[in-house]
Amino acid sequence: MTLLQSLFIAILQGATELFPVSSLGHAVIVPKLLGWAVDQKAPSFLPFLVVLHLGTAAALVLYFWRDWLGFAKGILGQGDAASIAKERRTFMLICVATLPAVVLGFALEHTLRSFFGSPTLAAAFLIVNGGILFLGERIKHAGRKNLEEVGWKTALVIGACQALALIPGISRSGATMVGGVMAGLTHKESARFSFLLATPVIAGAGVLEVTKLLRMHDVIAVDGGMMMVAGLVAGITAWISTYGLMHYFKKHELEALNPFAFYCWAVGGLALFILI
Repeated sequence: MTLLQSLFIAILQGATELFPVSSLGHAVIVPKLLGWAVDQKAPSFLPFLVVLHLGTAAALVLYFWRDWLGFAKGILGQGDAASIAKERRTFMLICVATLPAVVLGFALEHTLRSFFGSPTLAAAFLIVNGGILFLGERIKHAGRKNLEEVGWKTALVIGACQALALIPGISRSGATMVGGVMAGLTHKESARFSFLLATPVIAGAGVLEVTKLLRMHDVIAVDGGMMMVAGLVAGITAWISTYGLMHYFKKHELEALNPFAFYCWAVGGLALFILI
């Protein structure tokens, strides 16, 4: 993979990781459509994607630093009693919602790894992802809850939705946002919870893969510098994407996920037409 190709994929990943359109699906489909000779089943490809995800996780921490600082203060017992209770409860919701993705990720890692190199499957699931977004808007709860009003059972259900993103083509942020609006959260609060959930999942997966990558001395010698630059580019792009999305969902509450559903159907359908 050339430097230009890696930077293109980094920008693509940073832009699509937070948008509910599946960054992993795009990373699998786009190189194939462009005719790039990228071996997506090569041992170095998945670690490369993980480095991009670490850049994204860093961008999310920077964007939501006030939230994470608040959680830290709550855990350490700093502040008034009401603030401590509120921060601890929200952090507990994030921990509970993270569990399904962690458990299923470990259990199904080897089974799902075979999907990573299949652009056709990724395109098909991208169409499915569009259906999830569109259906979610149709059956969403009529309530307008804030994150602080969500219970641990609801958080667990949203976390289970997040686990769907283990399949390339299914968006992690899209699945969690749909779970959130179905639970009665506003689109903005669903997006916020989705992005907060992304940080431990992405960072945790990244740390596991980085330990493997560090043992690949030949890969580091050849592609290490390129991966670091690509990770930085992905992080910058992800921060910009987060900023744009949070402002979008603040202004749009009615059927806000529909444009992303239409996009998934168009891209997935076009990709299938070309690939089959």
